[in-house]
Amino acid sequence: MRAVDLIRKKRDGGELTNGEFAHLIRGYTAGEIPDYQVSAFLMAVYYRGMTPTEMAAMTEEMRHSGVVMDLTSIGARKVDKHSTGGVGDKTSLVLAPAVAAAGVAVPMISGRGLGHTGGTLDKLESIPGFNVRLGPERFKEMLSGIGVSLIGQTADLVPADRKLYALRDVTATVESYPLIAASIMSKKLAEGIDGLVLDVKTGNGAFMRSQEDAERLARAMVGIGNSCGKKVVALITDMNQPLGEYVGNSLEVIECLEVLKGRGPADLVSLCEELSAHCLLLGEAAGNIEEAREVYRNIVASGKALEKFREIIRCQDGDPSVVEDYRRLPTARHWAALNSPESGFIREIDTQKAGIAMCVLGAGREKVDSVIDPAVGMQVHKKTGDSVTRGEPLCTLFYNDEDRYQEARRLLLESYSFSADRPMRPALIKKVIQ
Repeated sequence: MRAVDLIRKKRDGGELTNGEFAHLIRGYTAGEIPDYQVSAFLMAVYYRGMTPTEMAAMTEEMRHSGVVMDLTSIGARKVDKHSTGGVGDKTSLVLAPAVAAAGVAVPMISGRGLGHTGGTLDKLESIPGFNVRLGPERFKEMLSGIGVSLIGQTADLVPADRKLYALRDVTATVESYPLIAASIMSKKLAEGIDGLVLDVKTGNGAFMRSQEDAERLARAMVGIGNSCGKKVVALITDMNQPLGEYVGNSLEVIECLEVLKGRGPADLVSLCEELSAHCLLLGEAAGNIEEAREVYRNIVASGKALEKFREIIRCQDGDPSVVEDYRRLPTARHWAALNSPESGFIREIDTQKAGIAMCVLGAGREKVDSVIDPAVGMQVHKKTGDSVTRGEPLCTLFYNDEDRYQEARRLLLESYSFSADRPMRPALIKKVIQ
């Protein structure tokens, strides 16, 4: 079996077998098949696509390219949540403790922010001392002890994905939905989970800008999960404006703590409840979705979800006093309101541009090795459909560097557009696919 024959087969629209994917993925991971041949294969996939059978086969090979966690010793059902990313997307920090407090184990392996989107690990690391670099054994100990742990990807977990993603990034094949699906699902299935809830974002601040593309990606991932014997459900959710009120790492931690205390903005509260309810349903902590929503609300109202988050912080070497004393989190030295240049209604927010403004401010990464400033960010006062008068604040920026602030301010002003008539507010949850 030769790599060139597999490239030709896919180029000509053929369907690769399980054995052919095994040869390709194992050979590339071991360094026996060169980058230039795999680059050609990725481009063939970009143009020709993959069948559901092929996507499942490629995912399984990627999943088994490194260590697959064995969590059978954990008695509870194991359910995780994955989001395709957005601006102000912080639900993991609410969902993980709430679902774990209800008796479902949450082995959450998360990522960092890149481009205009934020990352769960960066938010957690704004908590003084919080350690996301736990080894597999400590990760399992936490799951056994408190039912949840939030860490980053380890070096031996799905090494094929790291190599393939780096190649996709430089060959203009990142946007291929079969490759996206295989990348996400290989990592999640390697966690040893029983079920997975997917939050697939769509809109001007999402990687999948059209709902049609988001649904196609969601169906691909649900299909892969089902082929591998896992229960998977995907929610198509809106990213045409930032989620919640705050964007920025320590600011988002505070906002999540507020939600866990029974407060917080309506859109974030609603999405946390819905995603958590689906996790609880897959984790068999409820018999139907309505009952699962009630379980979530009771867990939050009782304070058990907040206490679980405190436990997570303590067990991962962080400072649990931040739960009550927000002053212990990084705080920006300066703040300034961004006032509306006109009166009317907010017609649209260019959420990708707003996310880029936050990167410029220092809250996100412009490059992989960029240093995050955990204190900076913004509070959003006006969203799509809200009325506004000239001179009224659209948002407040929290910053430490004047030059960065001026550039971020310019981008944010450009991200808002206005109309004389009130536009429709975008629906937060657009579809559920399972």
